[in-house]
Amino acid sequence: MPELQDIFKHIQLKRLSPTQAKAFHMIRLCRTSTLGSHAQVCTECGVKEVSFNSCRNRHCPKCQHSVQQEWVEAQMSKLLPVGYFHVVFTIPQELNTLVLQNQRLLYSLLIKSAGHTLMELSKDPKFLGATIGATSVLHTCGQNLSFHPHVHCIVPGGGLSNDGLRFVRSRKKFFIPVKVISKKFKGKFLNLLKQAYNQGELAFFNEATKLALRSNFLSLVDNLYGMNWVVFCKKPFKSPVHVVRYLGRYTHKVAISNSRIQALDGQSVSFAWRDYKDGNKSKVMTLDAAEFCRRFLLHVLPNRFIKIRHYGLLSSRNIKTKLFRCFRLTGNNLPPPSTIAPKNTKTCPSCGSPCLIQFLPICSKASP
Repeated sequence: MPELQDIFKHIQLKRLSPTQAKAFHMIRLCRTSTLGSHAQVCTECGVKEVSFNSCRNRHCPKCQHSVQQEWVEAQMSKLLPVGYFHVVFTIPQELNTLVLQNQRLLYSLLIKSAGHTLMELSKDPKFLGATIGATSVLHTCGQNLSFHPHVHCIVPGGGLSNDGLRFVRSRKKFFIPVKVISKKFKGKFLNLLKQAYNQGELAFFNEATKLALRSNFLSLVDNLYGMNWVVFCKKPFKSPVHVVRYLGRYTHKVAISNSRIQALDGQSVSFAWRDYKDGNKSKVMTLDAAEFCRRFLLHVLPNRFIKIRHYGLLSSRNIKTKLFRCFRLTGNNLPPPSTIAPKNTKTCPSCGSPCLIQFLPICSKASP
């Protein structure tokens, strides 16, 4: 079966942003001799196994599995003994052009608005009256590689009371009405968007240049206020362990996995996708190879952009204080320290002894 790397090798693209060009170039070279190789040498029996280096680009479908596994293991120690909910925040498609032209800023506003909405509403005694935790993950694509920015949030069904003395458990159903979340989320995002406009932080190009005029921008905002913003809450997970393993599928997910690519004939690409608007039916879409690559590269994130963020109990400053207090209040021992092995620690496939990693010199220089 063809892979994303095979498609990229068959096509030349122009007019790419620096981050898109880097991802395109690195995926083409992933695990080839151009990037050099390394040897895994057993310290006991001397078995030596040579492999090509991976590109380590976060958009490469070959390079995300091990990173995902490490992340999942690190989160296991932060799970509270409560039910967990999955909440999805989506912005209207009328914002897509503006978001594409201001990705770093508006992606951040999207994640921030979702996280702060959950934190503020959960503290309201009408709903829970407690500080909860939330892990937010940005996604930008739909199943057919269309541009569809949205945020997945995993939320525990309980938190630390506002006075810090009790652990408050939620009902089995999500403790905040979806309509309330949607209204709060919309207000937060649009308020931050207007602040960004007033401070001159937004850029406008091509068909969006008309929005640089204040009256046109405010007209767009007024229309967005009148729309229903989609917030979706799924049923609670069976157990905390299911939560992290489920979220692990989202955290390091790229726009399309190699397993979904079905055919490449040199001119077009066929891939599997699910049509959620048509009863979640499994379908096959065929695109021109250049169009397929264009769609994939729409989802390359800005350099060093952090797409996984933690709020409330799960923020780094609260883990050793508020989160640990929640463990004590629920009668559980403090979570064990992470037991993840160092990235370069490998074991011999023959005898199971530790191996040393030796990086070998690159034979040829990678061309830009």
